[in-house]
Amino acid sequence: MAIPESQLETWSHQGSVSQSSDTYGTIKRSLEASAAPYYGKEFEVFLQGSYGNDTNIYSESDVDVVIRLNSTFYRDISELPPDQQSAYVANHSTASYTYDNFKTDVMIALNSNFGRSVKPGSKAIKIIADGNRRNSDVLVAAEYRRYHRFISLSDQNYDSGICFFTSSGGQIVNYPKQHSSNCTQKHQGTNNWFKPMVRILKNIRGRLVDEGTIAKDTAPSYFLEGLLYNVPNDKFGKSYGDSFVACFNWILNADRTKFVCANMQYYLLGDDNVRWPEANCKKFLDEAKKLWNEWS
Repeated sequence: MAIPESQLETWSHQGSVSQSSDTYGTIKRSLEASAAPYYGKEFEVFLQGSYGNDTNIYSESDVDVVIRLNSTFYRDISELPPDQQSAYVANHSTASYTYDNFKTDVMIALNSNFGRSVKPGSKAIKIIADGNRRNSDVLVAAEYRRYHRFISLSDQNYDSGICFFTSSGGQIVNYPKQHSSNCTQKHQGTNNWFKPMVRILKNIRGRLVDEGTIAKDTAPSYFLEGLLYNVPNDKFGKSYGDSFVACFNWILNADRTKFVCANMQYYLLGDDNVRWPEANCKKFLDEAKKLWNEWS
């Protein structure tokens, strides 16, 4: 028996908005305060993740905040021909204010504002909920540029993303602004069906995790958004049930090795730190199909 339309409709709803917005505002003001040790450097604060992309559901509580240092950046110039690589090197010098300096200063600012609620993690800095403030993750990042052309400072082309370093020293590169922008365009292109369908998939994942059929980290929200991003726009519409069947069947029959992340920078499936392991994707799809067919 299929999952009823009434259940899918309930699952399509967005989670907390006002409390998450207030939490983000509080953290953003603290990070941008003139008392911060990095004040005067070029940086920006913005949202990423489910709340930032309007795909959050009721069971999610974390607000994901990025603070990105722009005056110091990392780069990939491997696509450039040798003469352009030489031109790049001639026009750039080593930064005196490093990512490590910035992360240390962000910790000082957060500790000053939130005290014992601040807990460093392997990737992000956790700020524990207190009162009306929700749990938050603050990701300290630097700009990352993937260059496609460099003739001079006035004639260059690159994709701008973020990079950060884990506590073990590994570098992770991502493009959250492109992800968010592309998801919004997809939502508009599907007559506003895309984001509710993402929420339905996330609630299905939550049900599977609660039942113990998949592990919590099998299907991260970022990859579920990427999964649906690849589905043609004409598969969305009519009803939640029709949309689910059309989208899900298309995914099952498609060549998923050609799927891209919603940021359009990487393939979706793979074994590195920015892609979804193919086995995990298949496990989620198998268990979601079983849940749909055996719903009671």
